[in-house]
Amino acid sequence: LTDQNGEPVSYDRVYYIGENDFYIPRDENGEYMRFEDPGKSYANTLEVMKGLIPTHVTFNGAVGALTGEGSLNSAVGENVLFVHSQANRDTGPHLIGGHGDL
Repeated sequence: LTDQNGEPVSYDRVYYIGENDFYIPRDENGEYMRFEDPGKSYANTLEVMKGLIPTHVTFNGAVGALTGEGSLNSAVGENVLFVHSQANRDTGPHLIGGHGDL
């Protein structure tokens, strides 16, 4: 990456934020279903996925993955790059403070 003058940009920290959608089938009582292995869940999971409404959305694969010990920390004045990925929807983290400054 380069700045507006073509000079290389360096970062003090780089954080990856993966946004994950999970589609977990429910039984006739509304309880989440359990399966012996992923192969046995395929048909039921596929039906849930066809609705395009995830049952769970997490960041970095688990609830609370970016809180507490997993918090994304930096010091004032550090240059930090956030790399965000989400395969199914146009989403992105919203930063508070000085952002986009090179």
